[in-house]
Amino acid sequence: MALNTRLETLIQPVVESIGYELWGIEFKPRGKDSLLRVYIDSPQGVDVEACAKVSSQVSAVLDVEDPISEHYSLEISSPGLDRPLFKLSQFVRYIGEELKLSLLVPIAKRRKIKAELVGVEEKKLLLLSEKGESYEVPFHQVRHAHLIYKI
Repeated sequence: MALNTRLETLIQPVVESIGYELWGIEFKPRGKDSLLRVYIDSPQGVDVEACAKVSSQVSAVLDVEDPISEHYSLEISSPGLDRPLFKLSQFVRYIGEELKLSLLVPIAKRRKIKAELVGVEEKKLLLLSEKGESYEVPFHQVRHAHLIYKI
């Protein structure tokens, strides 16, 4: 089982039992400075108290299960206004919004795309850039994606 999948399996029930949604997980291995960032969300938003409460509970589970052998820091965070997107279902929520994507392999000779998400079909993101360029991006080719917040 992949590390992120194992982490999600351990962390999701804890986060949900406290009344929050597990938005996503990022693990950034950096030797002694590795970081495990857990994003939580709720309709009421996320404040510092919520992050502290979730951190305490998640930390206890991770201490017992010990899924990461190296030293790391745990960070609990709101996804924020320019939220990262992790799951295909999250993309569906934001059809009509502008996104910034980083791809694993180039599509139309581009690894980075900034465009409006116009649809999601059969595990593909349908995008339209300001210049009128359209892209069909297989979801499994997305390295990172996040919303572009407009003021």
